[in-house]
Amino acid sequence: MKTYSITDIGKRRSVNQDFVYASDQPVGNLSNMLIVADGMGGHNAGDLASRYTVESMVDYIENAREQRPIPLLSESIHHANELVMEKAKTDRALEGMGTTVVAATIKDDYLYVANVGDSRLYLIDQEIEQITRDHSLVEEMIRVGELQRKDARSHPDRNIITRAIGARAPVKVDFFDVKLEQGDKILLCSDGLTNMVEDEDILYIVKKSASLKEAAQRLITEANKNGGKDNISVVLAEF
Repeated sequence: MKTYSITDIGKRRSVNQDFVYASDQPVGNLSNMLIVADGMGGHNAGDLASRYTVESMVDYIENAREQRPIPLLSESIHHANELVMEKAKTDRALEGMGTTVVAATIKDDYLYVANVGDSRLYLIDQEIEQITRDHSLVEEMIRVGELQRKDARSHPDRNIITRAIGARAPVKVDFFDVKLEQGDKILLCSDGLTNMVEDEDILYIVKKSASLKEAAQRLITEANKNGGKDNISVVLAEF
């Protein structure tokens, strides 16, 4: 497996509250690890929440005995959630801090995914398929028929998420597993990309790029060209 990760502050923000992690080498009992976290909170709280979550997850996985991917991802996320909540109690400036997280690992021919919030994971081959489901207000509105998906990108409440690391315990996590084929590409990203670049354009850029690095950098460039209203994070992997 090949990987490439990049995060960019965007055009409008003064702080990058995203944090990314990608390892094609073993992390504890997992053969590889991919994570994107998009922090929220005050000036310092969001970037601390995302970094602290990812680092806590990786540390937990490195020292855990569990070998099954889904239970291990679950345990690491719950562990990180508790630590973020405790950390927020230590400083008033950190009150309300939290983060999304989307994490994935490949074992044999399967991709195992966990997510909280609206950072996404896509599977890309000849088409692009969103594997995760956003935990957001607009997604709930779409689900109950109050909003058309085509209008979600411009909705004024599109940044309101309904689940986050650091919000409450226990945190509710969604899990997915996907059978992979040789050559499949996996994209993890924050909403700084998906709010700025249409899925069809993401597919075109990834397919037309000569490498994962080129694809990731072109996605960042496209998001910034379209406004760059938020931090932009991309983790790409090829099976």
